[in-house]
Amino acid sequence: MSWADVASVEPLDDEWLVIIDPQAIFADPEASAWGSPMWAETVPRIVSLAAAYKGRVVVTRFVADPGLGGSWADYYDDWQFALVPASDPLYAVVPEIAPLADHVVTEPTFGKWGPGLRAVVGDQPRIALAGVATDCCVIATAIPAGDAGATVRVVAQACAGSVPDKHEQALGAMEMFAPQVTVL
Repeated sequence: MSWADVASVEPLDDEWLVIIDPQAIFADPEASAWGSPMWAETVPRIVSLAAAYKGRVVVTRFVADPGLGGSWADYYDDWQFALVPASDPLYAVVPEIAPLADHVVTEPTFGKWGPGLRAVVGDQPRIALAGVATDCCVIATAIPAGDAGATVRVVAQACAGSVPDKHEQALGAMEMFAPQVTVL
């Protein structure tokens, strides 16, 4: 699918668009070690895609929670720059995407498939995923959602990986979970 084809993705009946973590912290490699070099080219694709989902667009946010403990304690030893309040500009949704949100769900974990998202979309919904990073938060949302019975479509050209090869690897991994998870 070329990026021009993203606009032709037709929502399934009652399908929601979930835009994973379109935040400053992931949008600019100069501003954050987590910034995706693919993000800038992905934004117009997401904006185009969202036009077809009016009223059914969920934007998720990642916000660090050092109180999670366990492996997260080691994680934040390595990534202390992320230990800022939820209101910090690093965690702001980028201006191009913020007005598209009908709902916002914030979670302290990579995967966004949890009670907050299910409260909006239902327990076994149809969802299309876009956002960042394909090889982290997108895949960590797609697989648990599909495993729980959601019908998940990942719009590959509307996702940005940490780097292009990891983006492709994550798409390949998600393709193995068909028919619960499909990659468009």
